[in-house]
Amino acid sequence: MRILLIEDDTKIGEFVSRGLREAGHVCDMLSDGQDGLFHAIRETYDVYVIDRMLPGLDGLSIVRSMRAAGVKTPALFLSAIAGIDDRVEGLEAGADDYLVKPFAFSELLARVNALARRPPAISEKTLLQVADLTMDVMKRRVTRAGVEIELQPREFTLLEVLARNEGRVVTRTMLLERVWDFHFDPKTSVVETHISRLRGKIDKPFDVPLLHTIRNTGYSLHAPR
Repeated sequence: MRILLIEDDTKIGEFVSRGLREAGHVCDMLSDGQDGLFHAIRETYDVYVIDRMLPGLDGLSIVRSMRAAGVKTPALFLSAIAGIDDRVEGLEAGADDYLVKPFAFSELLARVNALARRPPAISEKTLLQVADLTMDVMKRRVTRAGVEIELQPREFTLLEVLARNEGRVVTRTMLLERVWDFHFDPKTSVVETHISRLRGKIDKPFDVPLLHTIRNTGYSLHAPR
């Protein structure tokens, strides 16, 4: 694999990059956030490993900018910030995994390999239609009744999961796994909060609601029946 490591701690950076190369991967290392974002968008990599606290541009901003630019390459945060809210914030920004410092290199390598094994989404439909709502996944564009709707990266992913399951119930657990990559219950209202924000953008300005709450079960995106 070709891996981009953005880490300003020289000792950690050299340790990780050496380990990745010994494991047979190609690893480019940068220490500045601005340079890291430039390479992340302009170059092709299989996985990004990004420190949260960086000079020039912090890791959260890098990942948000990557996702806004349509870069779907898996990203793993390395961080000494270990709180649950901090991890949630990192994943909500668009990261696929979060590893707290200090860490075992064997665990980092296993997580990087797991991210790289994820099947690519390029074989999926890139133009989704639910009633008068249209999603262009490649262009990251959403319109309803011809009106363009601005969504944050996580809101876009949430809507995409619902649209790909048009008419079917998507449970809270499924959303935690597919949108936030949580395989546990974080005990927060992150799903409900994002559903409320999404509903405010795709439903409230229009006459007919498309996003429906299925009580005690989950959510469904579909035209009125």
